[in-house]
Amino acid sequence: MIPSVEECFKFMEKYGMLDNIRAHSIMVEKVAHMIARGLQDVGVDVSLEKVKAGALMHDIGKTLSLDTREDHEARGREICLLNHLDEIADIVGEHVRLKNYSLDEAIHEKDIVYYADKRVNHDEVVSLEERLKYLLRRYGKDKEYMVQSIKENFALCEAVEKKLFAKLNFKPEELAQIIK
Repeated sequence: MIPSVEECFKFMEKYGMLDNIRAHSIMVEKVAHMIARGLQDVGVDVSLEKVKAGALMHDIGKTLSLDTREDHEARGREICLLNHLDEIADIVGEHVRLKNYSLDEAIHEKDIVYYADKRVNHDEVVSLEERLKYLLRRYGKDKEYMVQSIKENFALCEAVEKKLFAKLNFKPEELAQIIK
């Protein structure tokens, strides 16, 4: 099942999503929706409903994981499966890092949400470079393995950006202005 926007907000309440994480998720949804709509306009077959729900729910496991330090991406996927939200479980489960990704495949909803999440710092649209700097400061402190992992993930994200924007009628640097 793909939850409606109203149902997504009910899940946010049910799982105690913090206000700042909710604000981030709402902005990720705006960015993801704009990209998905732009892709649809040029003939790419993506589901706006899946993108919208996947973006709103992408951090559904984050608040619960703050104390336990478990993987919020995996926890979010579990929450989706427990609530019969199978159609967005992989979107939620791959919003931090895409698994088995190929640049040669068609564009999928999870690619859009993954990319949109990397473009939103807190509730503000930023460049990939700004987001990378933030994540390195926040999570890479004195942990070389984390620094390397984050940088590798952002190299993939840059490739996803090129793939998405090769089809879109606007540029990555125009996103923040268009959203306003």
